[in-house]
Amino acid sequence: MTHKRKKIAVIGAGFVGSTCAHWAAAKELGDVVLLDINEGAAKGRALDLYQASAVEMFDSKITGTADYKDIADSDIVIVTAGLPRKPGMSRDDLLSTNAKIVKACCLGIKQYAPNSVVIIVSNPLDAMAFVAKQTLGFPRERVIGMAGVLDGARFRTFVAEATGSSVKDVQGFTLGGHGDTMVPMPRYCFVGGVPLSELLPQAKIDEIVQRAVTGGAEIVKLLQTGSAYYAPSASAVQMAESILKDEKRILPCAVELNGEYGMKGLFIGVLARLGGKGMEQVMEMKLNDTERAGLEKSAGAVRELVEALGKLQY
Repeated sequence: MTHKRKKIAVIGAGFVGSTCAHWAAAKELGDVVLLDINEGAAKGRALDLYQASAVEMFDSKITGTADYKDIADSDIVIVTAGLPRKPGMSRDDLLSTNAKIVKACCLGIKQYAPNSVVIIVSNPLDAMAFVAKQTLGFPRERVIGMAGVLDGARFRTFVAEATGSSVKDVQGFTLGGHGDTMVPMPRYCFVGGVPLSELLPQAKIDEIVQRAVTGGAEIVKLLQTGSAYYAPSASAVQMAESILKDEKRILPCAVELNGEYGMKGLFIGVLARLGGKGMEQVMEMKLNDTERAGLEKSAGAVRELVEALGKLQY
């Protein structure tokens, strides 16, 4: 019986992409191919990481390339290619440049890895997931945006810090677009099963929510060159792991809605079950008026970006 290792392709060998490769290899999720138009960067980072296998004792093989042929038969493709944000830039400022880049990546994926599940990380996330799905022509189950896992991780980290609890005992998530219109859901946040509202005053919860919303911008401002990469890459790999191992984890992801929450044809952050087929179910939940209004506002912002894309030649 031949048993083949899973194959993970990561497109873009910058900080986010190379750190995705690092987490995926360390977890031994499969062999990793790092692809970048700068072949030297892809090969150099891949070789460096491959040499760490002897220290960290993982058997994943890591290779670098600039040729899409090398991603053939990948089970998962994580797309991180694109320009990062600079201080003062919103994710939306990256729209036209990154749309061209993501489209080019997806043409390569469509040709060489037509059965893969594609996870989009490039910004502005919700619009880039839309570009990817249009270009790939894959069913919605196999084109998923990474946003909510990261936003939820930021939220839960700050909750753990504020309550003096282990982050392992904090459950919480965010819905909506990735950026200023995201909708953190403190009503569904629990610390060891205890509702957050019983542990912290509302003013403190509001402060944590706001910090989660601007979590990426806070890092961009501190770094001054480049943007976050440890938490974004860990988040993308958590999604990949749930799919590769058919874990059926329920994670907040950007998914093309098909009538859920009364929306259609837009990528919006919702809770979804991720398993062997990709996005296996949108977990629709009852929202109160404030949360519903937040989600509508978020959808409006995504819709504007998609309309702006329609006017661009990319």
